[in-house]
Amino acid sequence: MRIFTAVITSLFLLTLPAVADAANWAVDQAHSRIGFRATQEDAGFEGYFRSWNAAISFDPKRLATSHVTVNIALASAVTGNKDRDAYLPTADWFDARRFPSASFTAAKFVDKGAGHYEAIGDLSIKGIKRQVMLPFTLAITGNTAKMSGDLVLDRTWFNVGAGKWKDPAEVGTKVTVVVTVVARAAR
Repeated sequence: MRIFTAVITSLFLLTLPAVADAANWAVDQAHSRIGFRATQEDAGFEGYFRSWNAAISFDPKRLATSHVTVNIALASAVTGNKDRDAYLPTADWFDARRFPSASFTAAKFVDKGAGHYEAIGDLSIKGIKRQVMLPFTLAITGNTAKMSGDLVLDRTWFNVGAGKWKDPAEVGTKVTVVVTVVARAAR
């Protein structure tokens, strides 16, 4: 009777869906970047954040348990223009003294096929939180993952660019966030 009970119990356990956590990844900062593209007086410019970190737990086969949190030091924004770079941390822009970091947290992912995904999560800048969708591509080879994605935002959603900078003729309201991440499977 014990053997029969053990066999039935084993078969029952095998039919239950496996609940496992997604794989953890360590970002290779030297080969990763969070950048942005925008316009000032109708001329395009690019920049990036020198300081950011990410906690990534992602598995294409376990999207339900995948999650990502990214924190960006807003005062680390650089564009290569010293005047613009001096303005970005000020209260009219990122207000980095009061709001030192921005964050993106996603726990919902959609597989669009052929290595294309969507991350749906909350982006917080200057204490304002909005749900956004980041489309991205992902290629995993061995223990290395390469991800890239672009997200178009309206800077006014987050009160970024106040005072004379609020005028879209001075600085365009659309900003494209460009993300490139190389990560290694964490051990």
